[in-house]
Amino acid sequence: MFDLLKQIDAFVWGPAMIALLLGSHIFFTFRTGFIQRKLPLAIKLSVAKDPDAPGDISQFGALATALAATIGTGSIVGVATAVLAGGPGAVFWMWLTGIFGMATKYAETYAAVKYRVRDHNGCMLGGAMYIWQRAFSRDADGKRDTVEGKAPWWARVGAVAFASFAAIACIGTGSAVQASAMTGIITANAPVPPWIVGVVIVVLVSAVIFGGVGAISKVCEKVVPFMAAAYALGCVVILAVNGPYVIDAVVLILECAFTAKAAFGGAVGSGIMMALQFGCARGLFSNESGLGSAPIVASAAATRNPARQALVAMTGTFWSTVVICALTGIVLVSTMLANPSIEASIAENPAVYSGAMLASEAFAMIPYVGTPILVLGMVSFSYTTILGWSYYGNRCITYLFGRYAIRPYQVVYVAVAFLGAIGVGDFVWTVSDIGNALMAIPNIIVILLLSAMIARETRHYIYEGNLDEPDTDPIPRVEGK
Repeated sequence: MFDLLKQIDAFVWGPAMIALLLGSHIFFTFRTGFIQRKLPLAIKLSVAKDPDAPGDISQFGALATALAATIGTGSIVGVATAVLAGGPGAVFWMWLTGIFGMATKYAETYAAVKYRVRDHNGCMLGGAMYIWQRAFSRDADGKRDTVEGKAPWWARVGAVAFASFAAIACIGTGSAVQASAMTGIITANAPVPPWIVGVVIVVLVSAVIFGGVGAISKVCEKVVPFMAAAYALGCVVILAVNGPYVIDAVVLILECAFTAKAAFGGAVGSGIMMALQFGCARGLFSNESGLGSAPIVASAAATRNPARQALVAMTGTFWSTVVICALTGIVLVSTMLANPSIEASIAENPAVYSGAMLASEAFAMIPYVGTPILVLGMVSFSYTTILGWSYYGNRCITYLFGRYAIRPYQVVYVAVAFLGAIGVGDFVWTVSDIGNALMAIPNIIVILLLSAMIARETRHYIYEGNLDEPDTDPIPRVEGK
């Protein structure tokens, strides 16, 4: 059964999925008029407040929560896995997916904020499931109707499919895998039994997620900027230590991205196509553009119109992939150039050598600061990822089963975190990885169907100078949710 799941996992994350996501990134880049050029404005908006706008949390709180879920093990181990399997050139393709992925993140967030709803308490609900539910609803006269329940059957199928796959993915990607990563890095550097680490994770996670999106966003607002800045600073220190090899590392990354140059004696990577495949796959996974996860929390942000929060959301892809993943990649490649013994280790154990092993060995080569930076990055990134994905699962379960299903889901979520900590995570990880791919399909389809609307309104709000204009469309209340 597990072997079958692994084959399914390899299939759904194969060339077709990469083509779908990367193709969407390029399509929306042109459809939105190269929205990436508005990055300076987007960064400025991300730290601005919009107190009179409807929403539950600040724009920065929504961004911090999305970043908490995005900057996880993929930012370190995922990059190392890409370098190990695709060679140094994979770093370039990861970086490129981040550049183009900003447009998809903008588009999916725009649609999510535009079609968000309110629950029985007036709190915001949003995501691809509500886009499907509202965007295609019609009344008896054929006019658009935003009342839930009037959507055609195929739109309801799309909504349920996204929410179901996302709820499954949250349990593994957000809980088991991250807890396993935290436990692995801690026990490798301290004599602590895994079950104790698991108990601590359960306590720390439970103390936050049972408080709702407000509590999660407050923690993420404080932790995420600190952890990202600390990790980035640590990488800069390592690059300073590797000073003589940094330029060579960048040149090697570019050469291996476009030529069949053998890196590190051929021990790492297998040519241009492998660099492209693994770089794109890991890049797409690291920034989550197109998966539909970040728009769920972006829908809760206090923003006067969808364009403002969409701009803020796209900076998440910039920070997670264009900055953090690129830094990690250059650190790894420059450290491998400076320490040929790492290549020898890979050559001795090619079948069992993993991305985690490569990251650990590379960072350990830097005296005094290397290992602490890796430990700090892995633990803090994994913890905040657990918090961020818990909210995604919360909203998906609410859509499927109503508010009374939230508490049981949260209990299951923290229980799975404990199982992941003690080593029962491989099966859950594979299932959730499949869920990750499958949730992207209905999300990409719906924003492609709405691309004309997104392009038209983007032109109005951003390119015609109406970014301060409030959205006059009412936000409907969904009773019973």
